[in-house]
Amino acid sequence: MSGPRERLEEERRRTTARLTALRGDHRGFFDASRDTNADDEHDPEGATIAFEREQVAALVRQAEEHLEQVAAALARLDEGSYGRCAVCGRQIPPERLEVRPTATTCVACA
Repeated sequence: MSGPRERLEEERRRTTARLTALRGDHRGFFDASRDTNADDEHDPEGATIAFEREQVAALVRQAEEHLEQVAAALARLDEGSYGRCAVCGRQIPPERLEVRPTATTCVACA
């Protein structure tokens, strides 16, 4: 079993790679729609390019927020408060941190 720093560093690597891919997808939607006069809002074939672009944009924001949470968890680790519930002050169970390494609360306070 790896320690909290290793899990958080792996989480950062995985999220950074996902963010890079999502940003590429997002750029692709803009590039695909830039040079066309297609009226995708009234396309009977399904979701619009604008909808898909916004869906990817939401995933980008989500990944960016997760990276901020990972950075905050690493800072807590450095200062010695990692693994303590921000609400009650008790130790967060290791099983919770294993599954959710950026957790700031125990299960009871979540």
